[in-house]
Amino acid sequence: MNAVVLNAPHEISVEKRKRPGIANSKDALVKVIVAGICGSELHPYRGQQNTTYGHVMGHEFTGIVEEVGSEVKSFKSGQHVVGTFSTACLSCWFCRYGHTNRCVNSLALGTQQIDGGQAEHVRVPNADGTLLLAPDDIDDELLVLMSDIFPTGYYGAMRAITQFRQPGEGVPETKLFEKQPLSEAVFVVVGCGIVGLCAVLTAHIRGVQSVYCVDSVDDRLEQAAKMGGIPLKLGRDDIPAIVRAATDGRGADAVIESVGNKAALRSAFDLLRPCGILSSVGFHQSELPFTGLECYQKNLSINFGRAPVRAVFEEAMHFFVENKSRFSEVISHRLSLAEAAKGYAIFDKQEARKVVLKP
Repeated sequence: MNAVVLNAPHEISVEKRKRPGIANSKDALVKVIVAGICGSELHPYRGQQNTTYGHVMGHEFTGIVEEVGSEVKSFKSGQHVVGTFSTACLSCWFCRYGHTNRCVNSLALGTQQIDGGQAEHVRVPNADGTLLLAPDDIDDELLVLMSDIFPTGYYGAMRAITQFRQPGEGVPETKLFEKQPLSEAVFVVVGCGIVGLCAVLTAHIRGVQSVYCVDSVDDRLEQAAKMGGIPLKLGRDDIPAIVRAATDGRGADAVIESVGNKAALRSAFDLLRPCGILSSVGFHQSELPFTGLECYQKNLSINFGRAPVRAVFEEAMHFFVENKSRFSEVISHRLSLAEAAKGYAIFDKQEARKVVLKP
């Protein structure tokens, strides 16, 4: 079969690889229909991540089940499915309590751990927890967003929303304490790639009327405005001053950071008010750009890490299907698998919103 392989930083090739088969009784073999290139794949592509090379890339894919192992209960040959970006066994302590992002048996697809879905076929371990049936009313190009980026953006926004502290909550009702409605909250999304756009839409639809969107790319900011956000351009707008003016000098109630670098994370920290919420879903590779003392002095609530896509999938899918028309312009490039190197190059240069590959 043909497969996309990362051989070294900035070196993508399409190679002939042996078609995978069922290696474990809980495996499924999927014939890929659409595979996506994700922003987190740019870390190894750029050489910014400690990794080995030579593996098949891709953790976003949709396809048709061709074969299943003897212990697979939820799927059979011929079913239309979407894969989540990391495997989930559904039986360990973390999976049973909804923390599928930290499954003890998890494998990150498209890494040195296991070959991924930017290929004609992909082997999916723990298929019952890693695959989900595709709904009938959404095409594969949009469905591939549900492998990772939409649930991740949704999760980042919902963590901020659910942890939004309303003054007076948890204390006796007195005239000394007032509750701040979510509709009056000021959120900031730092980074308006596709994950950030998904976070913008989620926060806006869920009731946050002021969602400021920070990026340096005009096209991304235009898309953020269409999702209900208020664009702020790096290098042009005085972003801290604008956020302070919108909050009587306090700072943002919550910041969702989806970039994954130190500068973005520091900006998110600085934009927050005391007792604010930092929800980071960026794939960070280095030390934090703030100290424990700074966190203490701000009394921040801070969340980091990958989304538990399997755990939030049904809720996120329902929201996604209801708002799928808002994503009509998100996919900017549709390429054949043979054009994968071009896809990575234009995505790396921020010349594409979202690139999908079709075997």
